[in-house]
Amino acid sequence: MSTTTAPATRRVALPRRTSPARWFSDLGWRHLVGVLAVAYAGFPLVYVVSASLAEGGTLTGSNDLFASVSSANYVALGGTKFWTWMGNTLVVAVATGAGTVLMGAAAAYAFSRFRFSGRRVGLTALLIIQMFPQMLAFVAIFLLLISLGDVVPVLGLDSKLSLICVYLGGALGVNTFLMYGFFNTVPREIDEAAKIDGASHAQIYWTIVLRLTAPILAVVGLLSFIATFGEFIIARVLLQSEESWTLAVGLYGWVSSLQDANWGLFTAGAVVSALPVLALFLFLQKYIVGGLTAGSVKG
Repeated sequence: MSTTTAPATRRVALPRRTSPARWFSDLGWRHLVGVLAVAYAGFPLVYVVSASLAEGGTLTGSNDLFASVSSANYVALGGTKFWTWMGNTLVVAVATGAGTVLMGAAAAYAFSRFRFSGRRVGLTALLIIQMFPQMLAFVAIFLLLISLGDVVPVLGLDSKLSLICVYLGGALGVNTFLMYGFFNTVPREIDEAAKIDGASHAQIYWTIVLRLTAPILAVVGLLSFIATFGEFIIARVLLQSEESWTLAVGLYGWVSSLQDANWGLFTAGAVVSALPVLALFLFLQKYIVGGLTAGSVKG
């Protein structure tokens, strides 16, 4: 006698229909806040682009967005010193960003991995120094470079090298402390395993630690580049000649006079000067996101 068993029926759970009111209270309000935030942040950008494409050189004629579209302002940049200022800014920003990453990472590695007298005092000093903006000392920096220029002219006023040195001195405090905290997250067992294999401190630093800390290096480099790229006060004080100006100083000169302000050139220069920062951010984004996974150790 054979018995047959009926196949068990599986119940498929149907998705519940969410009412619009409940969807808005749970998730929809976030989309609304996001749209408002994008509109709030994007409107000034749209206005600047519209003003750069307007034929007139004033902002009052740009209230109607994209009422007139012309490339005259961008073409006129070629007849100014804009590209000279762009080159000066890129040299200063790239050198400052690279120097900040290299010097800050070396200092952070020493504070994180070595034990020496004055270590705690040094960390406390870095924490205190970063509380004061560098621009507070621009008078002292100005007087210092005047005296230093009499001995070493290349480090005096109106020198891009002296401006880079000033930027590096102001950026090392906060960035070293920032990287120090990230370096502490790298397990010391990795260093000990490398030492057993015969690696020196320099080999551990360059081939292991820097790869594992790629995200913070990318962040520090990006922030240092952006801060240097748009810095105005110190650059305006130290750079005297028009040939050595950076973009922030040069663009300000176009609108510093109320009667002769050329907002068309200013906005066109602002749009073009934003492209290097945007390109660097897009390039470093993959390192910021995938730096940890790319440098992880597989068991």
